[in-house]
Amino acid sequence: MSSKAEILNKIKQSQPAFMTDLPDLNLLNSDNPDVLATYKTVLKNIGGDPIEVADYNEIIQYIKTNYAIEKRIITTIPELSEIAGLDWINDNPHSLQDVELNIIKAHFGVAENSALWVTDDLLGQRVSPFIAQYLAIIVHKKDIIATMHQAYERIGNQEYGFGTFIAGPSKTADIEQSLVLGAHGARGLIVFLLD
Repeated sequence: MSSKAEILNKIKQSQPAFMTDLPDLNLLNSDNPDVLATYKTVLKNIGGDPIEVADYNEIIQYIKTNYAIEKRIITTIPELSEIAGLDWINDNPHSLQDVELNIIKAHFGVAENSALWVTDDLLGQRVSPFIAQYLAIIVHKKDIIATMHQAYERIGNQEYGFGTFIAGPSKTADIEQSLVLGAHGARGLIVFLLD
């Protein structure tokens, strides 16, 4: 018998006689009855701004009030065409270098870390949320879930070319604990929590 076969045989013989059940992760959900409040608190703590809105008109008014409309704003959402361009999706990604604000949708959000799940069908271009100076993401309040365990259950069997969780603005810190926002991505993140 070869040494490899001997090692594998010894491992096989050393297996425990019984298997332990995995813990019930649904217990984590019962600790958080108000996922929306948790989501907003966590988002604020990591530098993002939660804004509750009733409809797209409130989003348009917020953008008009808080952003320079003469600067380049892009979106993939037709309801926001009054304030943002829709004609950029097939452009060269390098042409997005002057984007001030990108407004996208998320499939859902996760309360425990304020992450938002986005896939390439929502982004227009994969680089768009990372190259803009500022990022706004719209998610329905009903689509906020409690934990990452639930998130992975939701996306585990989905088909998508590209997907990522986005949480808060880009940030980094040096050894002296100096926090820098926007070092390698959006300098600010607003999450519009839509009814």
